[in-house]
Amino acid sequence: MMTGDEYMKNRIDEQIAWYNSKAAQNKQKYYLCNSTVIVVSALITSMSGFDFYPTAKNLLLGLMGALIAIVTGLSSLYKFHEKWTEYRVTAEAMLQEKFFFATLTGPYDKQDEPLKILVNRIENLISKENSTWKQYTSQDTKPDKPMQVSTSASVSVKE
Repeated sequence: MMTGDEYMKNRIDEQIAWYNSKAAQNKQKYYLCNSTVIVVSALITSMSGFDFYPTAKNLLLGLMGALIAIVTGLSSLYKFHEKWTEYRVTAEAMLQEKFFFATLTGPYDKQDEPLKILVNRIENLISKENSTWKQYTSQDTKPDKPMQVSTSASVSVKE
């Protein structure tokens, strides 16, 4: 049987670290994609007014337009923004549960078995995140269904 400290260290702390890391990675990718689109779009606008080597200019402008389409498509395909916000919300929800439990406040106040409540609430967060992740991946193959994006707290075990 796992103790509260073991559960906190081996499950909650590891999951919080994983979600913090994935949120940071997806945030960085989201900002990189959007910054690229903004900069390249501005360059296209600026370059179109210059009169230099028309063939080279047209080729360059076309490549830059293609780059915008590729980066925008990849950002949409990989859902960097959605993942960033979901992972951040999940990490924060788990951290909040951890602090409520440690201080015996919130849902753990005056409870006979606060560890059981903590485990149940954390595992429910993980289950919700798994459902959200499954929804993202299944909707990639079924474009006729509108995506349901939740910003509610959710967690998943991913390796």
